[in-house]
Amino acid sequence: MTQDSRYLSVRQPLLARNVVATSQPLAAQAGLRMLWAGGNAVDAAVATAIALTVVEPTSNGIGSDAFAILWDGEALHGLNASGRSPAGWTPERFANLQTMPQRGWDTVTVPGAVSAWRALSERFGRLPFRDLFEPAIAYAREGYAVSPVIARSWQRAAEVLHHQPGFAEAFMPGGSAPTAGQTFRLPAMADTLSRIAETGGEDFYLGDLARRMVDFSNRCGGVMSLEDLAGHQADWCGTVSLEWYGYEIHEIPPNGQGIAALIALGILQEFGGLDRISPDSPESIHLQIEAMKLAFADLHQYVADADHMEVTPASLLDGAYLRGRAWLIDRSRAAQPEFGMPPNSGTVYLTAADERGMMVSFIQSNYMGFGSGVVVPGTGISLQNRGCGFRSQPGHANSVGPRKRPFHTIIPGFVTQGGQPAMSFGVMGGAMQAQGHLQMAIRVLLNGQNPQEAADAPRWQVMEGGSVAVETAMPPTVVERLRTLGHEVEVQPGWTNQAFGGAQLIRRNGDGYVAGTESRKDGAAVGF
Repeated sequence: MTQDSRYLSVRQPLLARNVVATSQPLAAQAGLRMLWAGGNAVDAAVATAIALTVVEPTSNGIGSDAFAILWDGEALHGLNASGRSPAGWTPERFANLQTMPQRGWDTVTVPGAVSAWRALSERFGRLPFRDLFEPAIAYAREGYAVSPVIARSWQRAAEVLHHQPGFAEAFMPGGSAPTAGQTFRLPAMADTLSRIAETGGEDFYLGDLARRMVDFSNRCGGVMSLEDLAGHQADWCGTVSLEWYGYEIHEIPPNGQGIAALIALGILQEFGGLDRISPDSPESIHLQIEAMKLAFADLHQYVADADHMEVTPASLLDGAYLRGRAWLIDRSRAAQPEFGMPPNSGTVYLTAADERGMMVSFIQSNYMGFGSGVVVPGTGISLQNRGCGFRSQPGHANSVGPRKRPFHTIIPGFVTQGGQPAMSFGVMGGAMQAQGHLQMAIRVLLNGQNPQEAADAPRWQVMEGGSVAVETAMPPTVVERLRTLGHEVEVQPGWTNQAFGGAQLIRRNGDGYVAGTESRKDGAAVGF
């Protein structure tokens, strides 16, 4: 693993035996406090996640969904804490819509993040559940200085969401979004977090907080019910994995898009030769883009709530099927692939690891920057808009319906080698996430780059319609070569453009770890 980076960066990799890495420094320090107090990586991850709802509300909130993959020291576990749609979300409710709405109560599925915090803490944590809330409650009640990247996102979101129910009251003090360095307080959020801590999360799904959410939904024309909230549970779902160049890469099974990263990596492995060319070369990037396009074609055709899929994850990762998809790649030109026929059968990411060997890969999200825009008055509960991940048209596996999980973009990643933990990682950012997983895996696992170097490298992203966006740091010679191969390439500013995602990585390194954090965000990797 290389220690010197070839890319422009203001950061160096962190080497330590106990590590937390995430997109906001105050949240990372909340997790570190748990490790100092004798907690483990799960305690650190949950405390970090809770703090992120306060200090990075532009990307997540108490009303988020969440997923996690963790190594407990002996085995790997996967957790799906995404919520299902309300029972009242019948196809008829959306029948006159060409697309799903993006804001408001008709985008809000049952929030799952609180159930993830509770499930992880109950099964694997060492510290009392209520202790994990202390940093977040203090930030909300006493205030914190808003960091620069988050301030910019907050300003943009306020321009769009100021009219959404409850939003301005909670997140536009004095009528405007806070600026960088301004102190922001939300005592109502502190009260809500205190209530969740005291009741082990029960109040959120069964008590007064649940009733306040449902009452507000009723006042706004939504159909969320007490039964919808009471029926929610986080599921221990395991992982879906791919053997890849001597490693095992793990993702959460559908309803998430993690399988797209595995499909693309599997196609590249079947195509062959990727390990013999630089990841920064136009030849490598061309192959990566083409594999990702093939993976996305299958993803959007087949992936949905696992209970409603017509094909299995195993069939999408079948070696013969991936080999056939690899044959569709032409080294000399870009293509516009369609889905295949397999055989029958706004987001925050954090990662934490401790000296006892526990590693956690965790992601939670409100989706489109403050999610639905709906904030339950007097609570600080901002609600996700994951329901817009459904399709309004009937007949698709991902068509909207009652008590159903929508297609999800958020995905935690994990790597093992010979059955032992090697890396926990994620790249937040909508459709960028599976593409980011592919790029991080190629850079770290196949080319030996350290986590910070891999995070700093210029990124590309396949956009809707098949065009390719690249950061300005991408060498012009590479951009021109991609264009001669037939790619429609748009160069975009990357270091302040969250379209290219936010990476956090922790790589096992002897009896310790090497961590990298996203230079394009306010993030931090901290440890001891």
